[in-house]
Amino acid sequence: MYRTHTCNELRSSDIGRHVTLAGWVASRRDHGGVIFIDLRDREGRTQVVFRPELSAGAAEAAHALHDEDVVQIRGEVAERIPGTANPKLDTGEIEVVASELIILNRSAPLPFQLDANVTNEDLRLTYRYLDLRRPPMLQNLRTRHTLNRVTRDYLDRYGFIEVETPILSKSTPEGAREFLVPSRLYPGQFYALSQSPQQFKQLLMVGGIERYYQIAKCFRDEDPRADRITELTQIDLEASFIEREDIIRLVEGLLAEIFRATRGAEVATPFPRLTYREAMDRFGSDKPDMRFGVELVDFSEAFRESQFKVFRGALDQGGVVKAINAKGFAGITAGQVEELTNLAKSSGARGLAFIKVENGEWKSPIVKFLGEPEKATLRERLAIEEGDLILFGAGQWETVCTVLGRIRSRVADLCGLERDPSDLKFLWVLDFPLMAYDAAENKWNAMHHPFTRPKTEDIPLLERGEYDKVRAEAYDVVLNGVEIGGGSIRIHEGDLQTKQFAALGIPPEAQQKLFRHLLEAFRYGAPPHGGIALGIDRLLMLITDTPNIRDVIAFPKNSRGFDLLMEAPSAVSDRQLRELHLQIRKRQ
Repeated sequence: MYRTHTCNELRSSDIGRHVTLAGWVASRRDHGGVIFIDLRDREGRTQVVFRPELSAGAAEAAHALHDEDVVQIRGEVAERIPGTANPKLDTGEIEVVASELIILNRSAPLPFQLDANVTNEDLRLTYRYLDLRRPPMLQNLRTRHTLNRVTRDYLDRYGFIEVETPILSKSTPEGAREFLVPSRLYPGQFYALSQSPQQFKQLLMVGGIERYYQIAKCFRDEDPRADRITELTQIDLEASFIEREDIIRLVEGLLAEIFRATRGAEVATPFPRLTYREAMDRFGSDKPDMRFGVELVDFSEAFRESQFKVFRGALDQGGVVKAINAKGFAGITAGQVEELTNLAKSSGARGLAFIKVENGEWKSPIVKFLGEPEKATLRERLAIEEGDLILFGAGQWETVCTVLGRIRSRVADLCGLERDPSDLKFLWVLDFPLMAYDAAENKWNAMHHPFTRPKTEDIPLLERGEYDKVRAEAYDVVLNGVEIGGGSIRIHEGDLQTKQFAALGIPPEAQQKLFRHLLEAFRYGAPPHGGIALGIDRLLMLITDTPNIRDVIAFPKNSRGFDLLMEAPSAVSDRQLRELHLQIRKRQ
């Protein structure tokens, strides 16, 4: 046996026992010929002492040990000398007095110290196998394992069957850009890496599986961000003969069990709910952070006859005027004003109007355009006090909400508003628009995906072409300002699906080319069905309180989508290209 115990197993009750341990040398200390090492394995650490008078050979060999050497040690468990116990270690009351040392493998000098705060992420990813030895990374993977285990156990109790769906699939428009894989057997044709199991899980419902789930790998050729990666994992589930409330109750119970198992936190259910319209109207976001206030307030009626041309012009064109109160932030600096103004402009606004309340005076170029009734309305509805900062948005409803929503979030950072990670504010956002108009493409796109069912009462609006009024049977679950899952009730009737495809600009011949498999399946008795997908990686970011999504994944790509460990993507041989009937052309 390489070991009789792990490095986190021995206690004072084991004193006098002869044991064998194996692991990595975490540190070595020479105390006048007596050598101490901390031996580390996956479970923890144990102090080992080499005394020349007891085992000269082992002590001599210990002098040559380096950090991360892999060793096997035999010895006797002893009580630590009084006053030297380490309460920070579970094994801190004992040590192993070594009688034999076997060096299993030597380690080269490390590119970085494992106990240091390494800020160079590319260095960590290049040597990811070393980075994974660090306790925080190991704990993140343990948490991921717990989440997966709890998910499987929970869904099994509710009658769900785990089914694996293909990764190599067909290229179909579902939102994100796809990764394409050339086929050797079918020259000039391509597979697409699955963006999600969406169509397969709907086909499983047609197949009578009724309750499916999968911890699914998904691939999206998108630019990476702090909370977005090209290769992601989701808890994917679908069920037949269910309604929205069934999915919501199921997911609330699953999230409660996940947080109880991974963080020891009790999650209150049911979660609060907002419609998409309410969320945007009050918070300027369809994934609002509910840990702080600073709500958007509509002043369109109060400024209907305003002398301020910016407000009046927006209202005359059918827009709105909204404001938020950044309480106590009147001391904003010129640099911060410029930052917020640039944020507003990048979000679609022409600028950012504001009022600072200092020394009992309202300070702003726009104050001279405000009448007393308008000031009174602002004062009452925003509870304006000394030291407050009022920020305005004027324009079309969606743009104003989006602008002030981003300003709201940034102001919370600048003001230092309390956003405790342990304050778990879950929220459902419901009744999204079915479609969103893309002015650049001059077409309507699906807000979620093209298989989302319109609300039954809005189907006549879809048939009349009033796409801007059609709501979806869609729902997102949000935690502390982060969307952690989204789903919908799906279309299960072929005629309704073809109408929706047509509204999205997909003509009949293209529908048959891209989605014949699904439309054909709907001809054979497709049941009503719906589901949801929860993003495991984002969920783990919140559970482990890390801002970097790559810290919860064993082998991620870096922030530029490159695998520094395997050095991928990489060039391939001319022979491989010929087999795939491909030729690389240089950019002109």
